[in-house]
Amino acid sequence: MAKIIPFSTVITALLDEKTPFPAKYLHQFSDIQPDHLRSLNSIWSLVNPSRKIDLLEDLVNLTEKDTLLSFDNLAVSLLNDADSEVRSLAIRLLWESEDTSLIPVFLEILNSDTSITPSAAAATALGLFIYMGELEKIPASTLTNLEEELIKAAREARDPLIRRRALESLGFSSRWEVNELIMTALYDPSPDWILSAMIAIGRSNDQGWEKEVIANIPHENDDIRIEAIQAAGQLELENARPLLLEQLDEEEDPEIWHALLWSLSQIGGEGVSEDLEEFILRIDDPDEEDFLDEVLANLNLTNQMASFTLFDLEDNDETEDESNLDM
Repeated sequence: MAKIIPFSTVITALLDEKTPFPAKYLHQFSDIQPDHLRSLNSIWSLVNPSRKIDLLEDLVNLTEKDTLLSFDNLAVSLLNDADSEVRSLAIRLLWESEDTSLIPVFLEILNSDTSITPSAAAATALGLFIYMGELEKIPASTLTNLEEELIKAAREARDPLIRRRALESLGFSSRWEVNELIMTALYDPSPDWILSAMIAIGRSNDQGWEKEVIANIPHENDDIRIEAIQAAGQLELENARPLLLEQLDEEEDPEIWHALLWSLSQIGGEGVSEDLEEFILRIDDPDEEDFLDEVLANLNLTNQMASFTLFDLEDNDETEDESNLDM
């Protein structure tokens, strides 16, 4: 049985600036008990600012590795912190939260926070609720208001970073205005705007952007390349497959071929399994084994889904033919 650590020990360690905060205590902040949160809030002002940032960054990194952890209660308590970086990291800890009570809070931060980074983080956080709205998981009126606020932010917010983050979140929206915003961003001279346009396109579920995605797969900017590659996979663009396979054979940057492999596993199709398996056999790195197994598993799932879809289409065609014969 794991030894129970008193929360007072965690607080003492947090206040001890002479010693690095033990990583083993990070889990103590997940689903934090109300009395523990009150104890933490009572001493929070005494914690060194840089130590606060380090702690919250560690928690953000931890959530990316373990999705079962939740620091929502802690994060909500820090949304009004005096330090803008603390507020930003608190919002990041809430990026996966589906708590709709956060929508007005994030909108207030988006529109009124005195610093740019929390407003930009709030714009990003609101993207999940746009996605939920498209799935009819929140009221239509809430979705409409949220879309209008983000469209306004994408056009008028005081800083380009906020406008770009608003555009990225709007990628989930089916509002007609979003296509206009994406197109404007695509032809902006700034690579940052093209990058945001690619992120929005990848979220759009709209294969009508195929031409723009394929055009940016060989982009000279690696960040734009990666987002275009990912968009090709997210949109399952079959016409991007030859270019992705060609680049996979030539690419040496691990981050880019990670994106290429995953996108190809999302697109699937004839010959992809053989090409990916051949490429994977050339990778002699034990640290990559888990990722490569996930790629092959996802490719197998993609091909199975395609087979089911094809079977359903053929079955429907036969049913229609039989119906016509009976007429």
